[in-house]
Amino acid sequence: MTEVQALRRAANPERPTFLELLVDLVYVFALTRISQRLIDDITAEEHLPFTDVGVTVLILLALWHMWSTTVWSTSRMDPELPVIRVVLLITMVSSMVMAVAVPQGFTDRALVFTTAYVGGQVARVLYYGLATRGPQGRSAARALVWSLLSGPLWIVGALAPDVSLRAVLWVCAVLLDYLGATWGFPLPRLGRDRITSQPVVAGHLAERYQQFLLIALGEMIFTIGVAFSGGSFLLPETAGFALGLAGTVLFWQVYFQRAGRLLTDAIGGAANPSWLGFAVAFSHLAMIIGIVVSGVGYELSVSEPLAAPEPMWLLAILGGPALFLAGRAALEFQVFSRVSRSRVAGFVALGVLAPALWHVPPLATAGAATAVLLGVAVADLRRARGREPEPATPSR
Repeated sequence: MTEVQALRRAANPERPTFLELLVDLVYVFALTRISQRLIDDITAEEHLPFTDVGVTVLILLALWHMWSTTVWSTSRMDPELPVIRVVLLITMVSSMVMAVAVPQGFTDRALVFTTAYVGGQVARVLYYGLATRGPQGRSAARALVWSLLSGPLWIVGALAPDVSLRAVLWVCAVLLDYLGATWGFPLPRLGRDRITSQPVVAGHLAERYQQFLLIALGEMIFTIGVAFSGGSFLLPETAGFALGLAGTVLFWQVYFQRAGRLLTDAIGGAANPSWLGFAVAFSHLAMIIGIVVSGVGYELSVSEPLAAPEPMWLLAILGGPALFLAGRAALEFQVFSRVSRSRVAGFVALGVLAPALWHVPPLATAGAATAVLLGVAVADLRRARGREPEPATPSR
């Protein structure tokens, strides 16, 4: 193949392409599988729930890495080029196979999950490197070597008969994947990709993160909707459903008031847009995991509103909003170089409420968690009332 110039040009639109949005639809399905797996983990009696939840988070981290590295690439490359379209299609197929395997992704279908993940990572960087060559091809070569370093850990872990060994190998593989992306895939002689020197399109990158967070909110609606539609429509179930809808709206409100709304301005106006664009991926990851866990908690308040409480149920109902607020505080610092007291107060309130709610049914716990989110949202609105909209003031 001849050398191809794949970097974005000024004339390229900042909005995501239809193919990118099509790839996102796979992750709608993937998050529903993750959510159902979490529900099974939390309600299981014969397993160690913390271990099961940890494995599910590990699977989610692999899916997020596949998606986020694709987003980073399409914010630097021209997504309308045929070579980039092929890369997106490889990502779509690999992610779909991973999503299908999620329910037994650590047991019977571990090899299917890891083969799709490793195969997708290797295939797309290999194809891209051969198609572009030049400096872009060298960047792909570095990413390929790191994929080949972590890939055996994934595959050998899937084949290992001992699940403890599998977990250890997969944790090491995830760390390699994330550290490689963070460090720019450094290699002797070939150097590394310096994230701080890579141009990105702020509008495209910000909108992709916003869209994935909305996907997580959509999955939360799906989870509580399925639980309620299959129930008896009695008053306790209806109250749990109402709380779930209210929580969804409050997550949306807290995110977009104002940091989430100004994400494009923050990335574009930062002293180092590339670094900030990369850093906000982790604050969004925390918020997305928090929303997914919260969806599980609200599902419990719909399906088991008056049941005897379980420790893991309490962790889901209160821990999900707490993780979301922690991620939202990190995003606020990235956008405004400060953190509102309402974020800290909400996080602390959820922790203080945990002992008091230890023996109450899920419906009451969900009500308390929703009240905390409402308090944060109201505090944000009161703070903004009568003031000029605060501009983004990123520290980097």
